[in-house]
Amino acid sequence: QVQLVESGGGLVQPGGSLRLSCAASGSIFNINDMGWYRQAPGKERELVATITGGGSTNYADSVKGRFTISRDNTKNTVYLQMNSLKPGDTAVYYCHVVGVVPGTPMYGYWGQGTQVTVSS
Repeated sequence: QVQLVESGGGLVQPGGSLRLSCAASGSIFNINDMGWYRQAPGKERELVATITGGGSTNYADSVKGRFTISRDNTKNTVYLQMNSLKPGDTAVYYCHVVGVVPGTPMYGYWGQGTQVTVSS
């Protein structure tokens, strides 16, 4: 009923940039918070950045000043612009969208993940 399609991951050299996109489709509506999380090998999933329906943002300390989250409510899409990438940013990045599907309470949905590798 809800599809989250992520794109934009890949291999980039240290200092480079990538832009991730996540489009929500299906029967989801009243989308509230949208965000990005990441999971590196052997580590737990961690918050990268979130953005509320009103546009307020929150970032992990490790990405402040380098990453920017934004959203286009007309397209139900959230973006993550990643600049000055470091090898420590290597991980699978997951989008997370909180919204409502008819007949169910508000719930958080996860994308399938997109690999970001920062290496020379």
